Order: sequence, then C-alpha cells, then structure tokens
Amino acid sequence: MPDWSYRTLFRPLLFRLPPQRARDLTLRTFGGLGRSPLGAFVIRTFGHMELPPLLAGQIGDVAIPYPVGLSGNLDLNGHAERALEQIGFGYVELGPVTIEDRMGGLTIERDEARETLIYSDPAANVGVRRIEERLKRSRSKRPRFIRLRASDGAGALNELVTLTERLAPYASGWFIELPMAREVDDERLKRWLQELRSRLANVREGIPMLLCIPLEIDDEALDAVLAALAPDGDSEEAPGWDGIVIDDGIRTERGFEIGPAGKKPALRLLGKLRGRLAHGQRIVCKAGVNEPQDALELMEAGADFVQLHAGLVYSGPGLPKRVNEAVLYERMKSAPAEPPGSLSSFWSSWGWLCLLGAGMIVGGAIAWLIAMTSVLLPYDESFLGIRGSDISESYPRLLRFMSHDRVTLAGTMISIGLIYYLLGKHGLSRGLHWAKTVAVTSCTVGFASFFLYLGYGYFDPAHAAAAVLLFPMFILSLRARGDRTLVHPPNVKNDRAWLLGQWGQLMMVVLGFAFAVGGLVISGVGVTGVFVPSDLVYLCMGTEDIRSFNDRLIPTIAHDRAGFGGALFCDAVAILGTALWGIRQGEKWIWRLFLLGGIPGFWGAFSVHAAIGYTDFVHLLPAYFALAIYVAGLVLLYPYLMRRGSLSQRM
Repeated sequence: MPDWSYRTLFRPLLFRLPPQRARDLTLRTFGGLGRSPLGAFVIRTFGHMELPPLLAGQIGDVAIPYPVGLSGNLDLNGHAERALEQIGFGYVELGPVTIEDRMGGLTIERDEARETLIYSDPAANVGVRRIEERLKRSRSKRPRFIRLRASDGAGALNELVTLTERLAPYASGWFIELPMAREVDDERLKRWLQELRSRLANVREGIPMLLCIPLEIDDEALDAVLAALAPDGDSEEAPGWDGIVIDDGIRTERGFEIGPAGKKPALRLLGKLRGRLAHGQRIVCKAGVNEPQDALELMEAGADFVQLHAGLVYSGPGLPKRVNEAVLYERMKSAPAEPPGSLSSFWSSWGWLCLLGAGMIVGGAIAWLIAMTSVLLPYDESFLGIRGSDISESYPRLLRFMSHDRVTLAGTMISIGLIYYLLGKHGLSRGLHWAKTVAVTSCTVGFASFFLYLGYGYFDPAHAAAAVLLFPMFILSLRARGDRTLVHPPNVKNDRAWLLGQWGQLMMVVLGFAFAVGGLVISGVGVTGVFVPSDLVYLCMGTEDIRSFNDRLIPTIAHDRAGFGGALFCDAVAILGTALWGIRQGEKWIWRLFLLGGIPGFWGAFSVHAAIGYTDFVHLLPAYFALAIYVAGLVLLYPYLMRRGSLSQRM
C-alpha cells in the first residue's frame, strides 16, 4: 500500500471506518501479504528500499540500519510485523507491556483536521503472557525494543524485573517508563534508577536500556531525571543508562493526543537534553513526525532517532522511506565529496544505453516509414511468394492491416528508445540504483521478446540484425554504477504539490500495468489465434480465407503481433519502474521522459487506425483509456516534478 495508493484510494475508504477497525483491517491485510511466500519481495519491489550504510546508527551495542522506528501502539498485536520491517523502519518498538491485560475500555479517535490520534489509554496492551506467546512465534529480523510499564507503587521495581525476565530472549533493548508516582526531586530517584539498571542488567547483560520521559515533563522533574541518569563512574554495580526516549502523548480532556502538536514540546526537551547527556547516550524522539521536515527539525535539535506513530496513519506507509531519504541527503552534504573521475564517463558505461536508445529510435523511424509506404520488405515478399501489390489488389484491407501492426510496433520502438536515452543521460550517468534496475529489467525483457517473433516459425532478418547490433550496447551499459539513492534534495513537505503528485504517480503506475497487461495479451494472441474478432470484421474475411489465399500470411502477421506485444511489455516495464521509483519532486527529466516516451506510441496507434479506417470503438477502447490516464498523469505530476516547491524551504 504505497503512498500513491494509500493517499488517493485507501485512506479515504479506511477513514470511513471506526479507527480501531480500520487499523486492524489494514494491519491484517498488510501482514497477510508480508507472510505470503512472495510478500516481502512484492513490498520491497514497490518500495525499492535501497539505502546506504550512511544512515546506520547504534543504541548501545545494537546496530540500527535506519534512524526511523515504529511506535508500539500502532501494531499492538503484531499482525504486520514482517511486512512493516520492509518499508524503511530501522527498529520496532513493542509495547508498552504490563503484567496484566489493559485492553478493556480502550478507545481510539481521529481528529483529521489536526492529523491527530486520541487514545483513552496509551498503555493499553494484552499483557505480558499473551505478548510472550506471540514473540515465540515471531520471525521478525529488525531490532526490537520492548517498552516496559509498571504500576505506580512500591512494587514497580519488582514488576519491571519480572517483565524483563519473561521477555529478555526476544528483546534487543528496553524502553522503560518511569513510574511517575516516584519522587523526582531527591537522591532516592537516583538510587532507585541505579538499582533498576543493575537488576535489569543481571537479567540479561549488555542489553541497552533507555528511560522514557513524558512529553510534558516540567523542568524540575527533568533536571532530577538527568542527574539520576548521569553515569556513575565510581560504581561498577550501577552503570549509566544508554539514553532517553521522549514520549509522544499530550494529556487533554479527550484523552492522550498524539500528532503534530507534539513537535513543539519535543523541540523544547531536545534543547535541554542534548548538551547534558554523556557521550554515547542516545535520544529517541517519538513526538511530532507527520512529514520528513518534522524529522529533520527534531534531529537537528538533537534527536538521534525518530519514531513514527500518527504520522504513519495520516501521511502513509511511504513516510519512513521519505524520512530516511531526507536524513540521507543531509548526511550526504556533510560526507566527503567524491573524487574527480569517480563518476563513469559516457563511453565507459552509461553512454551505451543512450546509444541503444538512439538505435531504437532510428530503427523505429525506419520501420514507420516502411509501414506507411511499401509495408513489406523484399525478404517478406520472398517468404510469402507474392508481392505486396498483388495482396493489395486482391484484398486491399489486408495490407493496410499489416501496416497497422507495423506502425504501432514502430511507435512503441521509438517510445522505448526515448526512455532508454533519458534513463542513460539522467539516471545511469548519476549512478542511480533505481534507473539501472529499470534499464536492466526492461532491456532483458526486450531482448528476450525477440523469440516471440519465432512463434509461428517466421524468422525476420531485420529484427535479428537489430538485436545483434544493439545487444552489445546493452551489455556495455551494465558497467554503469548503480549505487546511489538520490542526487537532489528529496521532498520534505506534505504540501498540495506532493498530494497531486501522488495522484499523478497513481495514474502512471496504472498506465504501466495497463501496458503490461496489453503487451502480454497481444503477445499471447500473436502466438495463438493471431486475430481478435474485430480484426476479422475489419478484414471482411476469416482466418481460413486468409490461409486459402496465402498460407504464409498468418505466420507473417503473427510475428508482427507477437513482436509488438513484446515491445509493449518492454515499454511497460520501463514506464512502471520509473513510475514506482523515479518520481521525486523537482526531477524535471522524469516528466519529460513520460511526455516524450508516450507521444510516439499514442500517435502511432491512433494515426494508423484513422488512416486505414479501422476505428472500431471497442477495439480502440483500451487505447482511449490509456490516453486518458496518460494525460491525467502528466497534468497531475507537472507541479510536483517541474517545480522545486517545498524543497527550497529548508535548503
């Protein structure tokens, strides 16, 4: 459920349901996908999470691949644990966990105008026994920090020890809530925390422990907590804590509110914390991240990690990746510049994809010219044993029909060539991983589709020669680097241009899938029945009539149809991959790729049908649908791709 489908289709539908029902439905569905045999692959394919080690960090001795965590309140029952870890979370929080079940009476409300969630009890959970049973079945691979909550009273310390004893085999670390009934302004707090740290360390040595503090903690209580958390170098039995977790709930008359309003108090706390923690002590901020800009501001103020809660519900499942990319870009600016000559040159790698694209354009233009004039080449006539003029005299529509297949193929070839040229010039030249993935996948499909030409036993020398000439260019283009995630500032605001861009991206993804289905269907028809009913109506003759006139016409037409289907599927892969992974704010070349890549194909399809009088509405209906989706996508994507917008607000 990427943002382009969540924000446009699913969120409006889910928000019609009660919050708890919508949450459970979403998590169960997403979790079911994650547990399916190919589920993780599908999620990774749609999200394309290829982020470098520059984002990695640590809490204690635990390595965290990405600086974004998932709030435990979102997936209380662990329905989507395996699926969620595929979309950019570096760790997950589990809990809060208490000794007894606290789910009774839990209510959740949405305040959509303020993008806020309201919980009657933020500590609601099913109790340690059921959570322990769930963890025994868990197959999650991400670091898991278990949030522990004890009752406010004298037995709090023993409760926390009991919780750690039961959950220690499944924990990467502990987030421990401070029982607020404890005194925070005297030496007893420090002794209590030291004893807690020591006893928990005895349960499982070396596991990081962070103390959770309320978002609305006052300055006096904060000073006492910081003094208590300071490492005690004179005591081997009371080692220092590993950091602090800033909670995200604001107590109101309606309940505990979690949303953008938490960012301001979180920034206040970060300002007081950052300079007073010891080296190696980390700050995890759970509050106020509803868009990437929020995360950047919190991390600039001192947070080492941010955690998503309400923001994931309102912004969409793409938020962790967007935050990761925003953080990555900031860290890339501080990283050492690449030495001169580290980027590949035209002739050493990426330029060969441009040449491959240029070859496709030239080949398509020549094929178009032939299709609009003689239609048949000498080797076609030699194979058929009849001249094109003889076919035209006997059955005028038959040669026009063959022209229609060859023009649509030519238009598709030119579209593919333009896309390859732009992918090489703007994508592979910069070492973008997604661009190389798209180029390699599409080219592989394209060259493999050559064998579809042989479906009816007709060997086309021109197609074979083109494949032999272009294939080495594809091989040489593989030398291009593909290790970079981004080169320009990513989007950081959930503004109107971004939302329109989600709709535009949806249109282009639908277009890519539609072309893929169309290519498969046309290829299937080309190697089986060859004609659809409307074709025979246009020709005013049946398959047997064509065979009786010339039994080699069917193989010739079939090879054109199968070839066009294969080319369309190749085109679909390039469009779909670019739509899924390449749409980023301000990347003007992506909009031009869609524009230029679509014009030849659509012009060829509609112009040749009009020219030969094959204007059956049902036959052309898929093309009308594709054109409408294509135009809508271009219009909706224009503000997002062709203008920098909110990118410049932070830079």
